[in-house]
Amino acid sequence: MKPTPEVCVGAIAVADDRLLMVRRGRGPAAGEWSVPGGRVEPGECLAEAVVRELAEETGIEGVCAGLVGWVERIGDDHHYVILDFAVTVLDPIEPTAGDDAAEAAWVPLDEVAERRLVDGLAEFLHENGIIRTIT
Repeated sequence: MKPTPEVCVGAIAVADDRLLMVRRGRGPAAGEWSVPGGRVEPGECLAEAVVRELAEETGIEGVCAGLVGWVERIGDDHHYVILDFAVTVLDPIEPTAGDDAAEAAWVPLDEVAERRLVDGLAEFLHENGIIRTIT
């Protein structure tokens, strides 16, 4: 049986030429780096989900801005439709990993592609003008 598509969001927060990132603690991308995000809860607006996931995974508060882009991730046990939004961080403090994030950090933009990233993230960030290089 094929998995049901689930709507997810991602928070793309850039401050001082650094991207806010989390290392996933569980799920299909455990151990890999990504932007904060997760599933949209029933009855929750997309912008609310972005702000909630940002706070849950990093302890940082922000305001959801415009849509950056979207991706789909399909595996044997999951089908995620992920809408990534730009986020304005209210105070770029040091993040604290929470929820399903094993680690959270501000990563200099020129070092993002050097991390062990979730599949397709470097290309997505490059195509949308967030990072300059993907190698």
